[in-house]
Amino acid sequence: MTVYFIGAGPGDPELLTLKAARIIGSCPVCLYAGSLVPQEVVECTPEDARVLDTAPMTLDETHAEIRKAHENGQDVARVHSGDPSLYGAIAEQIRRLKADCIEYEIIPGVPAYAAAAAALGTELTVPEVAQSIILTRMSMKSTGMPKGETLENFARTGATLAIHLGVRALREIERQLIPHYGADCPCVVAYRVSWPDQMLIRGTLSDVRAKVRDAKITRTALIMVGPALADSHGFPDSALYDAAKPHVLRPKLREKT
Repeated sequence: MTVYFIGAGPGDPELLTLKAARIIGSCPVCLYAGSLVPQEVVECTPEDARVLDTAPMTLDETHAEIRKAHENGQDVARVHSGDPSLYGAIAEQIRRLKADCIEYEIIPGVPAYAAAAAALGTELTVPEVAQSIILTRMSMKSTGMPKGETLENFARTGATLAIHLGVRALREIERQLIPHYGADCPCVVAYRVSWPDQMLIRGTLSDVRAKVRDAKITRTALIMVGPALADSHGFPDSALYDAAKPHVLRPKLREKT
């Protein structure tokens, strides 16, 4: 048997990859993170499948279900939100699978930052404005951050920041980022992006906290900060399709004689 770690995307069932939907639809056991993955995502499981919401379960309890499936020769769809490689807590699950010699495979999914950019109708890498995206999070009540991985250090780059688990720490985010980005730097809080009740709160580092408070958002939100989020820029076109800059797939046009 095989355990499939499946990225369910940010919430919209139609953002499942074809491979993810096929595997969920064939596995006799499905363990899904119900706090972040809507039930509609796993409705394609077989009629007699064992489907469990792991939100109230411990790591040992979920692994016990996997070991039981292993003994029965049953494949397991382990469904996570977004892409499982980012804050999916799969590393410790994989460690246990390796210890028990259980095969596994990872199926990538649409990450929240990509869905948020799509909902905003924007590109996050704008020529001469921002060419890097930093995916990070706030510590809060979760595992502490490694030394050196601080908002202040990331802010020195001027890159676009995508901050997870930070909606309750907006005051601290504001304190650390304003000295580097400025109070008027664009900031977006994307709440439950791609879900039916999605909200996109646009503001700046100086006023977004009040807007989020008024909207009563306290969880399940991604914070994005950076000049690339501005509505318009005086940026140049990229070199990708520039006729004056040939490349191997678009050779330089010969001059007419």
